[in-house]
Amino acid sequence: MGYPTDLTDKQWEIIEPRFAEYTGNYTHTEDWPKRVLVNAVLYLTKTGCQWRMLPNDFPPHQTVYSFFRRARMKGLWQLLMDDLVVLSRLSAGREPSPTYGLIDSQSAKTTSASEERGIDGGKKRKGESGI
Repeated sequence: MGYPTDLTDKQWEIIEPRFAEYTGNYTHTEDWPKRVLVNAVLYLTKTGCQWRMLPNDFPPHQTVYSFFRRARMKGLWQLLMDDLVVLSRLSAGREPSPTYGLIDSQSAKTTSASEERGIDGGKKRKGESGI
């Protein structure tokens, strides 16, 4: 049974080489194809379900969690995101890496000012003491 979050064959072809480099330390994750484990992680992240609520047609939640955690600790998820950003930029006809970034200066100013201000529940109006 497939889920909308499952990888297509083309998507898997793109990221599979990174997972081919990845080898687990525990035998229970080696019993499951990497694509199935990745699909389980994608299902969890998209739906926000609890690990123990993972549908039964995925590997056991302990196996999926172990796979996810070890891949995170090795930086594999970040490598995948970096690769996908480059591919996305290239397909849009852009350079692989951005040459500059923009920051909305008005938003940057108001963020720090908000720490100094707030609402005092004892005041009747702004600037008037409730004492």
